[in-house]
Amino acid sequence: MARSGFSGVGAWLREGVWAIPLRRYLALLVTAALVTGIGFAVRSLAHDDRSCAAGVVRPADSDECVGVSATDYSFGRPQLADTIRAIDRENDSLTSGKDGYVTVALFEPFTATDADNLGDVLHELQGAYLAQWKVNHDANGEGPPIRLVLANPGRTGAYWEHTVDQLERMTTTSDRLRAVTGIGLSTEENTLAVKELTKRGIPVVGTSITADSLANGQQGNPQGLKPFPGLARTAPTNTDEARALASFAKVAADKAVLVYDDPGDPYTLTLQASFEKLLTGSRYQPWPFTPLADRTKEGTTANDFRQIRELVCDTAPGVNTILFAGRHTQLRQFINALGERGCQQREFTILTGDDASYLTGDRKLDPEALKHGISVRYSALAHPDAWLKNPPKTGGSAADAQDLNELLSAAQANKTAKSDRPAPIGTIDLEDGQLIVAYDAMRLTVEGIREATPHGQSAPTLADVGDEWTLIKGSSGRVNGASGWICLDNYGNPYDKAVPIVELTPDRHARFVEIAWPTGRPPEKDCLPPS
Repeated sequence: MARSGFSGVGAWLREGVWAIPLRRYLALLVTAALVTGIGFAVRSLAHDDRSCAAGVVRPADSDECVGVSATDYSFGRPQLADTIRAIDRENDSLTSGKDGYVTVALFEPFTATDADNLGDVLHELQGAYLAQWKVNHDANGEGPPIRLVLANPGRTGAYWEHTVDQLERMTTTSDRLRAVTGIGLSTEENTLAVKELTKRGIPVVGTSITADSLANGQQGNPQGLKPFPGLARTAPTNTDEARALASFAKVAADKAVLVYDDPGDPYTLTLQASFEKLLTGSRYQPWPFTPLADRTKEGTTANDFRQIRELVCDTAPGVNTILFAGRHTQLRQFINALGERGCQQREFTILTGDDASYLTGDRKLDPEALKHGISVRYSALAHPDAWLKNPPKTGGSAADAQDLNELLSAAQANKTAKSDRPAPIGTIDLEDGQLIVAYDAMRLTVEGIREATPHGQSAPTLADVGDEWTLIKGSSGRVNGASGWICLDNYGNPYDKAVPIVELTPDRHARFVEIAWPTGRPPEKDCLPPS
């Protein structure tokens, strides 16, 4: 009994003294581990990783990936991937460091969702790459080499501040950013971005911006003659485009009417102002339409145009020209409405600006409207046929245009991506002119960088690059672009730039008509802007 009792006491001691506290201790450990694990999981879930790729993030209020990319990241747009890989391959071949490359950023809405805008981005991307490859491989010992990075302010440009801040930081690092090119659309967001970039001393070269309000040297600009110091442009202003259109079409005020975007954006407002000057003395007030703020959306403007087409039919028999100051989505709606007008026996010509180039890819355009008395002609920024047949003796040349064609052919034939020729860049489409002007803008950018680089040094200052724009002129200083000569005035605007007049065909092609000139004739051989 005693032995049995002692065993019971021993069992109690083992249970009470050792086992119970041990189990409690283990339970506490397990509980602590679970709490720690849950806390870690909660913190992991709470910490939302906003990165998309190196240099590219999703802002707190958006799922868009914005910022500056120097890798092969294609912003979730498969159609851009071939060209971005080609750029990345070229960048990887360059040497960084004190005697290495300088960087140029292409500023475009790489996350665009609208098919027309995304096509524009693709073509400008392709043009910038081909120019990068050419200036690096045909440099004949001239430097510095050019690295190309992609700056995305977002689909609508809403995150331009984030991207501009990032670009500014790159001017003081080993990136050695020395210029920004692109800025394809004349929008409020791009205007703010260019204003801030140039305010911070970063030179900018616009590709297809045409708004007078996004240019220096314009008398009507309330901010003075140089609101954007360091800005240069490849494309003529809307005023120059309108002058070229007028010299081509011989617009008569008593035979034309104006249809315009109210309240307008920088592009449409300056186009409207230019057209109004042509219509001084017109017998009719202009007719407005009101689109959504995002002019790529349909909105209810089709209703406006159904009413305006009746007003068109009510005009005097001699009226045969309609000047249209609006974006391409609204232009397409207007063309479709006119195709169903009651006065089918009357013929009308619509004259408008370069935004009409988007209609070559717009499947919502009614081809029947263009078969029955409606013609659409617009001032294009460039056209692949402009310099092929009987080109003017000055203002550009077939040889300059052929240089780009040869690069395109080499890229398309380079199936294995050999390094001695441009890499493949996907499907090519030159009709909208965007690839051509982006190629020219990149070449203009590099011309400024290289001319500003002091002898014996590997990189210029930002200020010296911006100062170069006033010297891009003359028989030896101009840029012989594929779109024509680029001779800049003292405000960075191209002087008497070639303006191809293009007609939209029923099968949605852009048929080249002829080259027109803002001054009414090609520039002289010296290509020196007058005082």
